[in-house]
Amino acid sequence: MRAQKKPVVIEYVEFRGFVNGNSSFSERPEWLLKAIYDDDNIRFFDEKDTLTIETLEGTMTANVGDYIIKGVHGEFYPCKPDIFKQTYDLLD
Repeated sequence: MRAQKKPVVIEYVEFRGFVNGNSSFSERPEWLLKAIYDDDNIRFFDEKDTLTIETLEGTMTANVGDYIIKGVHGEFYPCKPDIFKQTYDLLD
């Protein structure tokens, strides 16, 4: 038997590390700020230039260049650039 994955639209940002002590992302949408400052789902500074993200599968780490994805149920998770480019087509 075979199946095809349904198309799903996600929101994402690229983590660019820390510049002058501040986190750097490709952009700062409201959902990212809420996840960082209100919900504590994304934390900084556990290690240099990394983010710690609480996912549905447990705690994961994002490195510089990784994409932070907001899933269809509002969950967050990191994705390596090569996997992101193989999995998603950009809409904007």
